[in-house]
Amino acid sequence: MKIGVSTYSLHKSLENGDMTVPSAIRWMAERGAQHVELVPIGFTLQQNPSLIEEIREQATKSNIDISNYAVRGNLIAKDSAQYEKAIQELQAQVDIAHQLGVHLLRHDVAWRPIPETGITQFEEDLPGIVTACQRIADYAAEFHITTSVENHGFFVQASDRVSRLVELVNRPNFRTTIDVGNFLCVDEDPVAAVKKNLPLASMIHLKDFYVRKSSSVLGRGFFETVGGHFLRGAILGHGDIDLPAVMHEIVKSGYDGYLSVEFEGIEDGQMGTEISLQNAFTLARSEER
Repeated sequence: MKIGVSTYSLHKSLENGDMTVPSAIRWMAERGAQHVELVPIGFTLQQNPSLIEEIREQATKSNIDISNYAVRGNLIAKDSAQYEKAIQELQAQVDIAHQLGVHLLRHDVAWRPIPETGITQFEEDLPGIVTACQRIADYAAEFHITTSVENHGFFVQASDRVSRLVELVNRPNFRTTIDVGNFLCVDEDPVAAVKKNLPLASMIHLKDFYVRKSSSVLGRGFFETVGGHFLRGAILGHGDIDLPAVMHEIVKSGYDGYLSVEFEGIEDGQMGTEISLQNAFTLARSEER
């Protein structure tokens, strides 16, 4: 396994100009990161294509892999024209992944507000999502790229929904990016959910959350889950997820890909990311003993 950092962890520094993507990659490598995952928040590659080569050059200089390109997407459309446009936009992102030289691309598949995330709506939307994911995966296969869905966005977030989508798409290069924390957004136990989806994983995000049952004295930073609990991003290892148990399941499964730290707490992003990265290495070393 290789442990690294998602640029999402540093998006505030990227947005306010404290960092550029190349300087963020250098910063990660100096702290031991073995790969960088690119999430275009705080920067764009579509509108700034020259940045692609800058990223590749910096990754080479820093001796760090570019692991995954993770982008937004919504394949639920009001009409056929909008549906085709959504597919074509994600195929264009595949082109960017190819230019970056990566072989992993995570794309979102569907977003709905919590009141519309029930199983009946999921089953209604599923055929269109499956067909779109097949077309995107088939396009990506020409470049030897594996696409994936993340457990993300309340609607396609539970482990059973993710696995059902992957099974129906039925493409060897369509998998799942497992975010170990995001299962909590639909009130699912992270250890059990990670274990269930590990056989389908092409990428793993390491994240932590504080979990609370009441919002009466929480204040800034918390958001509500589907079941009415409350979460706030935490420095990896400081929150309430049983990360040693999660890491044990990852290692036991034989997974040998990339582990990407995602920090989304309210603390300073650089500090939170650095501590999270070091704690990720500590978790991995504990499984080696």
